[in-house]
Amino acid sequence: MPERERVLDASTTAFLILAGLFALAIHLGGFLPEGSSLRPSDYTLTLLGKYLAYAILALSLDLVWGYLGILSLGHGAFFALGGYALGMHLMRNIGARGVYGNPELPDFMVFLNWGALPWYWEGMNHFALAAAMVPLIPALLAAVFGWLAFASRVSGVYFSIMSQALTYALMLAFFLNEAGFGGNNGLTDFKTLLGFDLHSRGMRSALFLASALALMGCYLVCRVVVVSRLGKVFTSIRDAESRTRFIGYRVERAQLAAFTLSAAMAGLGGALFVPQVGIINPGEFAPLKSIEAVIWVALGGRGRLYGAVIGAFAVNYAKTAFTEIWPDEWLFALGSIFVLVTLFLPDGLVGLFRRLLPARRPAGLNLAGEEREKAAVP
Repeated sequence: MPERERVLDASTTAFLILAGLFALAIHLGGFLPEGSSLRPSDYTLTLLGKYLAYAILALSLDLVWGYLGILSLGHGAFFALGGYALGMHLMRNIGARGVYGNPELPDFMVFLNWGALPWYWEGMNHFALAAAMVPLIPALLAAVFGWLAFASRVSGVYFSIMSQALTYALMLAFFLNEAGFGGNNGLTDFKTLLGFDLHSRGMRSALFLASALALMGCYLVCRVVVVSRLGKVFTSIRDAESRTRFIGYRVERAQLAAFTLSAAMAGLGGALFVPQVGIINPGEFAPLKSIEAVIWVALGGRGRLYGAVIGAFAVNYAKTAFTEIWPDEWLFALGSIFVLVTLFLPDGLVGLFRRLLPARRPAGLNLAGEEREKAAVP
């Protein structure tokens, strides 16, 4: 019987150590004197925090695409829903400090002559409720959508198209002023979180650190899942869904469990993204956002959790650098990256790195095995 794979294998341990050291170095760098070249600026803290939030989204997508073979082109919807859940809390906490000075209604509702707060905004001034809604709302949507799709045995390109239609429909709905989410402008002008000024240096550093810890936590959760018996069922479904179904496994249940967990993690990433960027609007539901996440995972190397993180950082760093030089041509470059990776790097950057490493003798090939191999050669 094969030995069960460990949760903390070499790659997982290395990832957690490097991620922890990176977060600690950036956080402690904030205590250096102003003017020091090693002191990260407020812009750098915000940018790195945004990359970490995107990495959580990429990780959640890799769980279903890399290990189950489910290509979701609508994962940005779960990311945006988590962001809106926390954004509603931040808007409720503006209170009388808003432009119109209304302690009960957000500014955009006053501007649109709303007479009362909608029922789904009630209680969102409490952080505990908002924090619970961050993973719960995306997970509920994923559970309903996934049950309808998987129970009908929708898979492959058809599932991808349906998931993209879902996020596009949500984008159109959130653009409406009548929906009560700020319309085209979305939610912005946030002031405080848990009583602390969002624009202060300490809060920016704390949000960056929280994002790093959340990424490490999500990575561990994914790792526990993929090395478990359920994770083995995931890869079995990916490689031979019909056979897995034939031998008695409830494929739909496994798909639904992974898709729901993935959506909850994506919502967490969105919630960490919003207070650092300072805005959430319907543009986050745009299908292009979800397609970008697919490119992150493909470039890094799907089916390896750390590959998704590497891809998210690599593409977003390139986007930040090159949009200043070629703002209009960047999208063509992004599409070219996806095509080239698909053709020449099917395993992504991680696969390329592994091929460049010296070949190692497979574990378990002992001297007797080598002698048998030599004897078999004529």
